[in-house]
Amino acid sequence: MFKRISLLNKRGFLQKKDNFNRGFLFSPLLIIPLFLVIISGLLIKSIQSEFLVSNYLGHILTGCLGYFLAFFISYIPIERIRKYVFPFYLCTLISLLLIYFFGISVSGAQRWLNLGIFSFQPSEVAKLSTVLTLALVLDKKIILTIRDLLLPLLVVVIPWLLIFFQPDLGTSLVLIVLTSVMLYWSQMPIEWILILVLCIITSILYITLPTLLIFWIPVIGYLAYRSSKKKIIFSAFSISFHILVAKFTPILWQYGLKEYQKDRLVLFLDPNRDPLGGGYHLIQSQIAIGSGGLFGTGLLQGKLTNLQFIPEQHTDFIFSALGEELGFVGCTIVLFLFFFLIKKLINTATIARTNFESLIVVGITSTFLFQIIINLFMTIGLGPVTGIPLPFMSYGRTSLVTNFISIGFVLSILKRSRSLRS
Repeated sequence: MFKRISLLNKRGFLQKKDNFNRGFLFSPLLIIPLFLVIISGLLIKSIQSEFLVSNYLGHILTGCLGYFLAFFISYIPIERIRKYVFPFYLCTLISLLLIYFFGISVSGAQRWLNLGIFSFQPSEVAKLSTVLTLALVLDKKIILTIRDLLLPLLVVVIPWLLIFFQPDLGTSLVLIVLTSVMLYWSQMPIEWILILVLCIITSILYITLPTLLIFWIPVIGYLAYRSSKKKIIFSAFSISFHILVAKFTPILWQYGLKEYQKDRLVLFLDPNRDPLGGGYHLIQSQIAIGSGGLFGTGLLQGKLTNLQFIPEQHTDFIFSALGEELGFVGCTIVLFLFFFLIKKLINTATIARTNFESLIVVGITSTFLFQIIINLFMTIGLGPVTGIPLPFMSYGRTSLVTNFISIGFVLSILKRSRSLRS
């Protein structure tokens, strides 16, 4: 037994001072996600009470598998995955391409590959592969010029385009956010990030209030002017880029978005415009959460949930089932657990040994946090329906396993950071 551990140490799978640490098996980074999986499994049982038990049991069993998978990954030094990051990224791109030829279409979106015994959603894995690849690129390159920015953007743009045209607007937004946060963490000037992110505002203004662009474009030019040594050149480039984005917006709206996605964006402003159609999800979700009151109706006792008044409630709208059956108190507890999980992730990013490790944790954290915020806003009517899942709670095996693998990487980084400090 001791010889085997020694051999593993020499090969780099375990550090010499890193004995089997049962404490990590009960780390909050693992226990909190597992608890969320179990609670959501019971909610899924309530939502799909007349179906086979395979859905809610499958969700819980997948969560348990992910739990032990994350624990195993935590014993692999993160530096050992460097040489596998780019092949992993390429495999993800290939799987995204295969979607267009062999993908399964559900509700107008072609996002899944049928692998026989189960379906696989490459866009969920693309979030993690993009984080790892971007961390690898940013670790080797300090962004001081526009030329330095080209490779990191290329890493993101390729999967972004493949995902956006599936179409999957939600995951496309996730990639934009995690990229922005990772660029900021790598000490890229905040003005540059704003210039990229504010393209969204430019697009919205061009469609809704085009005359305001007369005042908006100079703001972009000013941000560029104050953030670069080549002030005139960078200002001209940034202004030209935003004008190009504005001109491209109608084409993207016409050919890039499906009709149901356009309806979701329009009905976000006024769900009652089509209460029995596109606005139905939002209205019923708000009713379900409001009917839960302080303590809820009790697990498996939600009337709107049991009668399936909310379509796709087990995936995108799982929080509405939580609000109805466990009420304000249950929602508060779950939100606190998410807050504590994000706090632990941020703390890990600040104590990571290397820039590569820190960037990985920041990318994973921003992915989780953005999905949590957007999903909750969507459920209570403060955001459009985007199809972004709630981490560890929304039904989806690819998403669930990928999230636990991400936690495994964070645990690996945390473990070695602690051993270095001690």
